[in-house]
Amino acid sequence: MNTLIALAISPVGTGDELSSDVAEVVKVIRDSGLPNKTSSMFTEIEGEYDKVMEVVKKATFVLAEKGIRTEVVLKMDIRPGYTDTMKGKLDRLEEHLK
Repeated sequence: MNTLIALAISPVGTGDELSSDVAEVVKVIRDSGLPNKTSSMFTEIEGEYDKVMEVVKKATFVLAEKGIRTEVVLKMDIRPGYTDTMKGKLDRLEEHLK
């Protein structure tokens, strides 16, 4: 079933600048081949539920396997019968804003 998630994975207790650790997480997501988009606070990933959750697990353990305490924030939208919701939601919103 198609699943769209907003995901933030970040290290805890590693200092003020987190970008190098976060970059390792984002690389795992981008290398997954699933549609994704990163903003300043979250990365969105879309695909079949099991595949998306597999990427979440791999991305989470990038830091945890290095002994880094890892914080995960996850929001999911599971919408039967829909695909390409990462783009489609925004397209429908823009139509209403015209």
